[in-house]
Amino acid sequence: MAERNTLEKLDLGALSPEQQEKLHQFKVKTRIANEKYLRSHPEVEMLLSDFLRDVFLKRPTDIREFAADHFSDPGLPKKIQEQMNIHNK
Repeated sequence: MAERNTLEKLDLGALSPEQQEKLHQFKVKTRIANEKYLRSHPEVEMLLSDFLRDVFLKRPTDIREFAADHFSDPGLPKKIQEQMNIHNK
């Protein structure tokens, strides 16, 4: 949170209006590209939802180890595919 406060104090005049517009356009294009990617890959949402559900249910003390175990599970691709099949019915 402290980092955000620091960023808010930055000089807004550091970028010229042209640079600000280019930055804005870059952000818009990036968001659109990300949205298109996520819409064409619904398995990403399934992967993240599955992971977050497990985190909230199991509340691991070592989240990094838990995440490593979760995403390296050899059964994960099959599990996600089954969820995709159910979702697409």
